[in-house]
Amino acid sequence: MARQKSSSNLHRSIGQLLIIGFDGTEMSSNLAALLTRVQPAGVILFTRNITGGEQTYKLLKDCQACVSTPLFTAVDMEGGRVDRFRNVVGRTPSAADVFATGDRKLFGKHGKVIGESCRTLGFNTDFAPVVDLAFEASKTVMSSRAVSANPKQAALYAREFLKGLASANVVGSAKHFPGLGEANLDTHTELPSINKSWKHLWSEDLYPYRTLRRELPMVLIGHASYPAITHDQSPASLSKKWITDVLRKKIGYRGLIVSDDLEMGGVLKAAPIEQAAIEHIRAGGDLCLICHIEEYVTRSYEALIKEAESDRSFAQRVAVSAARVLAFKKKSSALKRRPPPPTPAKLKKLSRQVQQLGEQVGLSKSGAAAS
Repeated sequence: MARQKSSSNLHRSIGQLLIIGFDGTEMSSNLAALLTRVQPAGVILFTRNITGGEQTYKLLKDCQACVSTPLFTAVDMEGGRVDRFRNVVGRTPSAADVFATGDRKLFGKHGKVIGESCRTLGFNTDFAPVVDLAFEASKTVMSSRAVSANPKQAALYAREFLKGLASANVVGSAKHFPGLGEANLDTHTELPSINKSWKHLWSEDLYPYRTLRRELPMVLIGHASYPAITHDQSPASLSKKWITDVLRKKIGYRGLIVSDDLEMGGVLKAAPIEQAAIEHIRAGGDLCLICHIEEYVTRSYEALIKEAESDRSFAQRVAVSAARVLAFKKKSSALKRRPPPPTPAKLKKLSRQVQQLGEQVGLSKSGAAAS
């Protein structure tokens, strides 16, 4: 009986290390079975899952009904190129366009409008802002997602954006640690190798994380390698050096650490999905993002259980992260209070706010350019 209870506790702990995505715009028997079995920490939706405000809210509510602990209901919502709500509330300006206004109030308003859109549709977590630096090397890959090559300016925008999200009771997450500013390949398909010295990484790419370390609820780890630091080609998302030694110990970060999507080519070039999940947790990560394929979710879940059952030190690592995730959920007001379902009037109001923000950004950019 004790062994059965111990096994059940382990399964629950492993579930708290996963945020999962799926196909479809409504609850299905397959999805309900997956959520009930895995009991994940959260779910993440993409444009493929979102057709309307009421539909999105209901889908997230149905997901929560399958899971006994409060879910991170997550989305990637930056505005511009990465805009999951454009078919529901209209197009939100990009981070670069908002930053180009030079208006700190608009930086905060960008976060607030996105946060209110998230909250109204049922989301409590947004994997934004991007704090990668807008260097020439990554321009074709990052474009309007990165705001400035100046780390102080990137941190300034991020701070105001995060305040805006928080005012709407939405959890934010800086990304992609330790920085993709010098990455000339897209981590969705490739594993970039960034040959940059520790000195330059510390003063440039790591500056926003160092400055905001007490203000970041989550940090999302990217899939690039930094051979000058790790002396190999392993991505940061699987690196104990980066996650534990640098982010936790040297920078002193105490919030949640989440991987970028482990289905991305950048990490799958380094390890199969189940090994990537194990190595992210072993390296000190708390949450594995697996954004699409059900088989990848189940393979990772089962591999994590098997590894924890056979390796006591890994089981202890799992316990630490599961406890950290549950403690965060217990403390976070964003996960405690669910907003009421969106009404047509509320969605119309949101669309007006998004449109007004776009107009303000356009006018301020014109004024900034003229001066």
